Amino acid sequence: MEPAAASPSASADGGAFLEFIDYAISVLTSSSGGDGNESPGAGPAPARPPWGWTVAQVLKSCRAYSSGVTAAILLSDLFQSWIEQRKYLTAKKKVEVTSLLNTRSKRRRLPSTITIDSIHEKNFLSPKSVLEAVVIDVFALPGTNIYMLTLGDMWSTSTIDLYLHRRYYSYIGQHCILKKGREVVLTGCCLRTAVEGSGRARILPTEYMVILLDEDQDEDAMLLAAQFCTYSFSSMKQEEGGIGNDVVYSFYARIEKIESLEPLRCTERKQIILVDSDGEKINFILWGEQISLANLFSVGSMLALDSPFVASSEESQELCLEYGSATQVYLVPIAQQEEQVGWLVGMS
Repeated sequence: MEPAAASPSASADGGAFLEFIDYAISVLTSSSGGDGNESPGAGPAPARPPWGWTVAQVLKSCRAYSSGVTAAILLSDLFQSWIEQRKYLTAKKKVEVTSLLNTRSKRRRLPSTITIDSIHEKNFLSPKSVLEAVVIDVFALPGTNIYMLTLGDMWSTSTIDLYLHRRYYSYIGQHCILKKGREVVLTGCCLRTAVEGSGRARILPTEYMVILLDEDQDEDAMLLAAQFCTYSFSSMKQEEGGIGNDVVYSFYARIEKIESLEPLRCTERKQIILVDSDGEKINFILWGEQISLANLFSVGSMLALDSPFVASSEESQELCLEYGSATQVYLVPIAQQEEQVGWLVGMS
């Protein structure tokens, strides 16, 4: 029957059916704790059931109760089906995160690391906390040029969205390195809580994010060879001292030591002692809020520094490196078995 030829009673029945679908969706959404406007990374599973799924479940229940069914029974069946659906989607998301991480080298969990689940449970995130995560999705907010990362971790069933700081915008895109499956570690984060926003927590932009690389992955190995093997610390020192010569340096070196320095002009400082492949050493100095970056590093890991600021030490006047506005940091973490070997060698 064409819509125009539908009888008044049929139209009324159809309207009542659609009203019930809308009502059922609102009930299920409120029971899931959502606001009905989820983004790709809003928790382990969408809080609002899809309209088509709800219609299909209601029709399935109506066929099962051929002698008649009440609205209460339909809602009860829908509620149970939605619980099972959310469990399935949560498990599927967990499998996706695990599969993205399984191919990576096993490494020791960093101190101060928290989980995404704990962020959602406490609705709080300390700027001193460390988040070890894998990128699940990269997307732009509709109608804007604001980019978001959906992050997951191997200990959590939920995910969370991060507003990407603009210093990392050049690292996204079809052929760029910040994409699905990439591991990152970040700190200096603040939370935009559900109360302040649109019903879910999101992480505000942070300047202190480090991209993890794996030398066993072809793409990462090519990046390291192409971008970080041109200069050594000694060659920089020979080029007119390395200060003010407009050369954009990139270095690849091992972290030998992480230590605090005496505050200078009431500003906290930390230094990372780096050793390159020639055995040459240099200090990488962090100032003020930058010292939180040191929480993302571990002794023995390899640090790839792109465009560090070249300066001279306040105390010794020797050349040092600093975290400038254009500096990007990559890290090749030391694997847990390598840490154990190093410890045994040190004991022998």
